[in-house]
Amino acid sequence: MHREDERRRTTAVAVGGVLLTAIALAITVRTGLSRQAAIARRRIGKPLGEDAPGADRVWRRRLDGEPLELLLLGDSLAAGLGAERRKDTLGGRLAKGLARSVRRPVRLRTAAVVGSESPDLDAQLDALPEDYAPQVAVIVVGGNDVTHRLPTAVSIGHLSAAIARLRQRGACVVVGTCPDLGALRPVPQPLRTLASGLSRRLAEAQAAAARDAGAAAIDLRRAVGPMFLDEPEEMFSLDRFHPSALGYRRTADALLPAVTEAAEGALRGSALR
Repeated sequence: MHREDERRRTTAVAVGGVLLTAIALAITVRTGLSRQAAIARRRIGKPLGEDAPGADRVWRRRLDGEPLELLLLGDSLAAGLGAERRKDTLGGRLAKGLARSVRRPVRLRTAAVVGSESPDLDAQLDALPEDYAPQVAVIVVGGNDVTHRLPTAVSIGHLSAAIARLRQRGACVVVGTCPDLGALRPVPQPLRTLASGLSRRLAEAQAAAARDAGAAAIDLRRAVGPMFLDEPEEMFSLDRFHPSALGYRRTADALLPAVTEAAEGALRGSALR
């Protein structure tokens, strides 16, 4: 009996030692990552400020027909921070390309706000006029969710809710999933590798949630991620964090087929009513 008690005590001590070691390691890793995050924030800074060029207007006004209503929701990528001209923002690129594709004017409304996370989609939708009825809505969000370590379940819950609200307004929805944060050179290792993995998992969850909610999902990590990794000087803007004009062009090119398909579906639906 005494030997059995001794074995139990020995096992308990061993397990306790392992747990303490694991806790100490977790604290060390967390502290190290927090320091690296602070380093990344200092390196990036805010050389672009927090205001993207205003791109809201009717694009390709000379084309025939009533303007198609295009709405952008999300974070700084959706807002176009990093572009120097409104035509080079993501919204401007999408509006011009969509107008060419459907051969009618496109009225762009940008509700996206620099620095937003997925929970901020609620406020962006709340700020829209009650009678506003976008025919196509594009959501690009997620990067700040990763950098601020927002739980994936929280991000997905707000994204799904936003899609549902947009569909209630009659919009066809396209989601550009979280980009690959592993392309951010100012972020030191191993934080960059960790951010890459977290952004990939969030993007996968976003794509699944978007499809479940009746939206189209475009994997920006696969579509444009390699370009940002291979050509960082060309694809990133001054802060090496937000896209340049070329970066926005490539991102818009990746989204445009799905946005055009959504617009054509919306127009067919309007014609049948």
